[in-house]
Amino acid sequence: MNDLSRSGRLDASAPTRWFGPRLLVPLALLSLYFVWGSTYLAIRVAVASWPPFLMAAVRFLCAGGALYAFLRWRGMVAPTRRQWLNSAATGVMLLGFGNGLVCYAEQSVASGLAAVAVASMPLFAAIFGGIYGHWPRRLEWLGLGVGFAGVILLNLGGSMAGSPIGAIALVVAAGSWAFGSVWSKRRDMPPAAMNTAAQMLTGGAVLLVFALLIGERLPVSPPLSANLALVYLAIAGSLIGFSAYLYLLNTVRPALATSYAYVNPPVAVLVGALFGGEAVHGLDIVAMGVILGGVALIALARERAA
Repeated sequence: MNDLSRSGRLDASAPTRWFGPRLLVPLALLSLYFVWGSTYLAIRVAVASWPPFLMAAVRFLCAGGALYAFLRWRGMVAPTRRQWLNSAATGVMLLGFGNGLVCYAEQSVASGLAAVAVASMPLFAAIFGGIYGHWPRRLEWLGLGVGFAGVILLNLGGSMAGSPIGAIALVVAAGSWAFGSVWSKRRDMPPAAMNTAAQMLTGGAVLLVFALLIGERLPVSPPLSANLALVYLAIAGSLIGFSAYLYLLNTVRPALATSYAYVNPPVAVLVGALFGGEAVHGLDIVAMGVILGGVALIALARERAA
């Protein structure tokens, strides 16, 4: 069978001609767990030489441009005008504020702690769902309380306490990512892979404009490590990571597809400690456990409802 459907769109199930879900699902999960968990250290390495917002812009424009060109070459239709506008709004919230502020925060916050703070995103998502009438259930309220207690604990002790601006940026990033995710579910968006490409292109363009407006410029001679980190973020973090996530969303239960939220923080902490020389305080570990406990309660409540 040809990779293209009769409508001329790319057939998302084409890879299963060679590999079945029994192999692809574990590979996709491992890529999300370890690739996305390691991107936090890669961001910190990159922003040591690259301006944070300009670095994020280059990452997403390159990855989004490559993915968009590939999809169009394989016959996938371009987004409509409305889909472009919705993708732009979502891209600004997820990639502009969400990822851009994470890059900004990692100039002063350890990569592992940044991952822990971003793991509070499901807590914000549960609250923002109430805007559309999906208010948290009793167990979800408990998870919200536990999770926000962990966020407060994380901001009071250890490395985060020494960087209040970085801590605020991470909380805003998690909230923006959550709101953008909730908002986009009720909008006319492009098909899955094209949606990713459109968001990266529009979000990257906004990041580029903002970076230039605040005076960020390309580094004169960044070290090889910073450039390699940027390449890793674009290829592994954006192209491979997002592709694996989209495959899981269409193949397995949502609870399994989003389980990376539980695994990324300890992976990021371990990678940062082993390869980045980052120090982790005892209170940071306690806060991480509290935050993940709150997220787990929310996930459990949703599974029961389902």
